[in-house]
Amino acid sequence: MTHSQLQDLKYPIGQFETPEVITNDHIVDWINDIKALPQGVIDLVEHLSNSELNYPYRPEGWTIQQVVHHLADSHMNSIIRFKLAITEDSPTIRPYFEDRWATLKDYDQPIDSSLSILNGVHEKLGVLLSSFSEEELAREFIHPEHGKRFSLKETIGMYAWHSNHHLAHIRQALTYKGEF
Repeated sequence: MTHSQLQDLKYPIGQFETPEVITNDHIVDWINDIKALPQGVIDLVEHLSNSELNYPYRPEGWTIQQVVHHLADSHMNSIIRFKLAITEDSPTIRPYFEDRWATLKDYDQPIDSSLSILNGVHEKLGVLLSSFSEEELAREFIHPEHGKRFSLKETIGMYAWHSNHHLAHIRQALTYKGEF
């Protein structure tokens, strides 16, 4: 498999690109995507067997099960990042090693707990993100790995992209049926 083919499998919807100007329509669409994630995941995985949950989305990529657990972990971190940025002055967030988290024992467990987490976190995210004023959307946090500030409105777009990115991974894994 070529590098280009691997990149296409790694980023099936492309990489996130921040619009030059983020409009209210962007924010509304992104929040709707974030709100829709839990049901989108459930629709894709609710009837899968253990064997199917272990389909990877690309060679040496995570399995569907790992993707679901990752989404729960990542989006728990996201709500904390949003809350830190709303309640503190340009806080530095704490990154984590998602690749290492994916090797922990809880990633071998059934996905029910992670689906419950996704439902709860996204219900709270929907309420929280929809409540932000223009001034709050402009608030920022500092991501030390990237060495830059991220506004909350840009971060909403990144998490909407992240949601759709991993839904595409699950669809991709189901299309290839573990052939990697």
